Amino acid sequence: MNPKFVLPKIGELPITTSIESICKFEKVPTKICPTEKQGVDVAADIVVDAINSHKGDKPFVLGLSTGRTPLGLYTELVNRYKAGKVSFANVVVYSLDEFYPMAPESPQSRNHRVYEDFLKYIDINPANVHFPDGTVAPGEVNEYCRKYEKLVNGCVDIMIMGVGELGQVGFNEPGSYAHSTTRLVRLSYNSRKNQDKFFSNPNEVPKSAITMGMQTIMSAKKIVLMMWGEDKAQVAYKLIEGDVTEEYPVTSLQEHQNVQVVIDEAAAQELTRVKEPWLVAPPQEWSDKLIRKAVIWLCQTVNKPILKLTHQDYIKNSLSDLLERVDTYDKINIKVFNEIQHIISGWPGGKPNADDSTRPVSSTPFPKRVIIFSPHPDDDVISMGGTFNRLIEHGHDVHVAYQVSGNVAVYDDVVLQNIDTAREMGFGDAFDEIRDIIANKKVGEPEPRKLLDLKGAIRRAEARAACRSIGLNDRTNAHFLNLPFYETGGIKKGQLSDDDIEIVKKLMREVKPHQIYAAGDLTDPHGTHRVCIEAVLRAFEEVKDEDWAKECHIWLYRGAWQEWDLAVADMAVPLSPEELIRKRHAIFRHLSQKDIVPFPGEDAREFWQRAEERTQGTAALFNKIGMPEYQAIELFAKLL
Repeated sequence: MNPKFVLPKIGELPITTSIESICKFEKVPTKICPTEKQGVDVAADIVVDAINSHKGDKPFVLGLSTGRTPLGLYTELVNRYKAGKVSFANVVVYSLDEFYPMAPESPQSRNHRVYEDFLKYIDINPANVHFPDGTVAPGEVNEYCRKYEKLVNGCVDIMIMGVGELGQVGFNEPGSYAHSTTRLVRLSYNSRKNQDKFFSNPNEVPKSAITMGMQTIMSAKKIVLMMWGEDKAQVAYKLIEGDVTEEYPVTSLQEHQNVQVVIDEAAAQELTRVKEPWLVAPPQEWSDKLIRKAVIWLCQTVNKPILKLTHQDYIKNSLSDLLERVDTYDKINIKVFNEIQHIISGWPGGKPNADDSTRPVSSTPFPKRVIIFSPHPDDDVISMGGTFNRLIEHGHDVHVAYQVSGNVAVYDDVVLQNIDTAREMGFGDAFDEIRDIIANKKVGEPEPRKLLDLKGAIRRAEARAACRSIGLNDRTNAHFLNLPFYETGGIKKGQLSDDDIEIVKKLMREVKPHQIYAAGDLTDPHGTHRVCIEAVLRAFEEVKDEDWAKECHIWLYRGAWQEWDLAVADMAVPLSPEELIRKRHAIFRHLSQKDIVPFPGEDAREFWQRAEERTQGTAALFNKIGMPEYQAIELFAKLL
């Protein structure tokens, strides 16, 4: 919560933009906040004000959703209760869903987490708390759902909600009937996959759940729906600007009479007022990057390279304001063409003895000292393996820092295979001992430390092998930080602490880098990337006044899920076919992460395939807008 890192902005609507202008695209009231923390404050204001202004003999009824999205809101409501700003003594709560079967005391119980994160800290009467019961006998579950529906339908004053990446509301899957009520549902592949991070084994994820239906949810007097992060950007667009469709159940909320959507800027990036603000109203300012964004968009809209865009192309596609306030179309074309051309560099550490006036990186000093911060032990080669290799080839003093062990991402059978290999090679026989440890694991409890240590060792060995494959000295220049926030033994991680920051600061002070590369990717489903970038930025904030730090620049790369918008990129490093293959081979060294498809699904690509298709797609975009044709391109945004 309350992160300092936010994505670079490239333009926004003027404050005077009318609600009518926005609403010609947006179909539900939407509040965009700069960060999740500010969005949480908005949602908390709505809930607290409603409870405090509630009158009458009946208690206030609050509908609660489970999952990751509302956690910040629950924390803020607890804080306001402790500060005496709200009481829940006259509040009744009904929860949205629960796995089936599932014991209420299980750590994986969705409602157990609501209790642990929220209800146990406030003055609510336990008799006023209603959770779907995941222990009802199979023959009685339909009757139980009917009774729960009768209790909740039409009585909820405010329903607090999140949404799944495919538009799921509660466990109402794509295709759910708009008039559905509380019922037992079969969970889809995507829903089970999204929940497997809470279980030690994907096969432990329940196949069913009890959920309120869409009609039940729509019966609430008011709905507050929250979305945080880039991974919710597409579904935010579907809800706010798309059509009502059962394929995205959340779009039914467009037909509710009193709904408020609260999202952060990352989740809002696909909305027209953010992505193409000129289609809504004239921007406050035509910054260089907003101009670049508009021109790239225009190229894709009319299917022309930059230097072939005409005056009529601008006029016909809502960019007349750009011509009126900035320059003629031909000068804008040349300006943007040169700007994009200048971010392309085969010298990510700077080219020695060269004119660097138009290059993204200065020529001096050369060679440079570099730290690549990799959240997990494979993000470095997946995300910027080509640039990593190029920096080494050019003679820079490159260090890679793996921020977390990544031990929970190693399956038990992989450990047994490695132990068996050691046994076959004559390095000791611990196979039966480890097999017994695995067999005695308890669902919901942290993994045994010995097993976690073995999994961490496997990932360290793989990372060192990847380093060696691209020419880095894995003994002196590969650093395994094992940040404490991650080492909980389970999927749920701790909070970033001063201990984490001190570890990162210590390495920075040892290396005194001229360049820092860090993951600016916030869509990691487990949230580790977000915490890791916070660790880097908080550490740098504390050392920024030291002499070495004044010459240091921070470059952000993206992970396996998304790439930078070309409009915000500050450096584009082209890769040859040979370099792309070398990058692929480095990714292959992470054997424990290969060919793992715990659930058969739509996207069975491995990380190397995602990485190659992403970088080749970027290269194709450069070529489409009139730049040279490259095999692949890795993009970076300059933060400092």
